[in-house]
Amino acid sequence: RETFFINQLENSGRKVELGANGDFLVEGKWTFEIGGSSKGSSQIKNSEHSYLVIDGRESGFGNKVPLWLFGFLY
Repeated sequence: RETFFINQLENSGRKVELGANGDFLVEGKWTFEIGGSSKGSSQIKNSEHSYLVIDGRESGFGNKVPLWLFGFLY
């Protein structure tokens, strides 16, 4: 999951770093936490501009984004 996510973002020219609260910090602004369908938002609840990237989900809602959508960045 994490490898797919970082590969897609780096291919799109975005700067990706390891995050303090989530898994990744993109462009110094957006925090992303990667996980499965049961992943909760406790790690990123205090982070502004934070998103859960969920594997095994067909559509997004709120700050939950399906992992497969990042494939369109390639």
